[in-house]
Amino acid sequence: MSNMISITIDDQKMQVPKNTTVLKAAREAGIDIPTLCYLEGINQIGSCRLCVVDVGARSLLAACTLVVEEDMVVKTNTAQIREARKLNMELILSNHDRECLSCPRNQTCELQKVSNELGIDDIWYEGEDIDFNYPLDYTSHALVRDPNKCILCRRCVAACEGVQGIGVIGPTERGFDTIVEPVFGKSIGDVNCINCGQCVQACPVGALTVADQTQQVWDALSDPDIHVVVQTAPAVRAALGESFGMPIGTRVTGKMVAALKRLGFDRVFDTDFAADLCIMEEGTELLHRLKDGGVLPMITSCSAGWIKYMEHNYHDFIPNMSTCRSPQQMMGAIMKSYYADMNDIDPKKIFSVAVMPCSAKKFEAQRPEMGDDVDVVITTREFARMIKEARLNFNKLPDAEFDPIFGDSTGAGVLFGTTGGVMEAALRTVYEVSTGKALDNVVFSEVRGMAGIREATIDLDGLSVKVAIAHGTKHAQKLLDAIRAGEKEYHFIEIMACPGGCINGGGQPPISNEIRMECDFKTLRSQALFEEDEAKVIRKSHENPSIKKIYDEFLGEPNGKRSHELLHTKYVKRDKFRTTE
Repeated sequence: MSNMISITIDDQKMQVPKNTTVLKAAREAGIDIPTLCYLEGINQIGSCRLCVVDVGARSLLAACTLVVEEDMVVKTNTAQIREARKLNMELILSNHDRECLSCPRNQTCELQKVSNELGIDDIWYEGEDIDFNYPLDYTSHALVRDPNKCILCRRCVAACEGVQGIGVIGPTERGFDTIVEPVFGKSIGDVNCINCGQCVQACPVGALTVADQTQQVWDALSDPDIHVVVQTAPAVRAALGESFGMPIGTRVTGKMVAALKRLGFDRVFDTDFAADLCIMEEGTELLHRLKDGGVLPMITSCSAGWIKYMEHNYHDFIPNMSTCRSPQQMMGAIMKSYYADMNDIDPKKIFSVAVMPCSAKKFEAQRPEMGDDVDVVITTREFARMIKEARLNFNKLPDAEFDPIFGDSTGAGVLFGTTGGVMEAALRTVYEVSTGKALDNVVFSEVRGMAGIREATIDLDGLSVKVAIAHGTKHAQKLLDAIRAGEKEYHFIEIMACPGGCINGGGQPPISNEIRMECDFKTLRSQALFEEDEAKVIRKSHENPSIKKIYDEFLGEPNGKRSHELLHTKYVKRDKFRTTE
């Protein structure tokens, strides 16, 4: 029995697999049907009605939810369809704050783009009693919510509940009074939001954005009395180029460093160095737990969103958590101790900036237990805006090198930017340190991939170590529930809050529906990091000469007294909701 269906779209006869939507079939035929509420793999509810098509039914139907049938005849471009789409768009715009020039999503806004494509040149309707005076929600350290920009597409709801399994935001009220907000009318900072920013990535407009801290960085760069250092996370180099028209998966490490130096930072360092440092601490911690009967499984602590998720929902796993700080915070601590001593700089005069793919890193930096080691975190999007504001021609910048010692890293460090990368980096070091033998092949292919949960058993010269990887908190929930129920046992687990890991963090450049339907952007970005790993001369954290130097001159030994004081942390139990006065 054939699995193919014969249909006709705009006089083009074609065959498509059963269960294909008309929207996807049209894309296969080279026909671009406009969408707004639809988000590939995340939201498919047909509410905006911009994708309507004519299949001979009593009314026009939404292509994103309409499944093809044998001999179906589809029309996507008639006068009736064009007028219906324009009418629906005008109704959406009538209830939208159209202050586009001052909106963070100006020129990357999907509503703006589709409106222009549909030829909207006037708004014939004005929303009833609309004055766009909802207060902006600034209660989160990471996210900003602007209800005046919301178009009720529910994409953020689908990302938070459907993808992440958290569900802290959703529609309340009814009809014209409907608003998307946290439960019980609370602010975003008062609920168990983990700041992962997947809602920001899903939002087609400026209703949800990452808190902008670029002005603080500009102010520091303009102060001659402040020594400004910056670190850049692995995943930034795999996505920054997209903000300047480069193909997805383009590595821009050298241009990224050049841009930071042109912006005026006194020193440009690589978070990959701190990732190598993290592996030394975390790997040693794992070996101690394996040999001394410590709490197992040990779970990684690099993902700020995952940490907050655990503290809200799985705080019984706090004893299982690695006590290691994330690479961002390790680097911050080293900057205001070892680096300050090396250069005879008062730590109070050092302004430490982190460029991260992750919105949750903003929350992490202000945690009380982190002190003021990292002063400001900006995302890839914010960094791109700074480059544009400085009028730098990013694509023509010559490649530059990170500054020495804290810019020295291995291939293992760069892997932190993708799901499974922390696990693979740790295994490279744990294997050689525990066995005393050199790895024939440093690639642990069994922990790579995009499956939500992955398992493997690693042979450490006769000691079988069971490991697992989960990315996206919905998958983390499934994994942890299985451990709680006694259904699964592991020694070591890596968890990343965002699907795909940091390459898909909440602060990365937005991905359009067109791109989501054409390629696996997460895999392409990950491949860029794998290629950088392969290009490195040294690919194991414990072989980094600068890492050896910092232990010899300052830290002493991994998991020693000084490293515990500077590089390790603790966690807290958090309620689901915060009580406000």
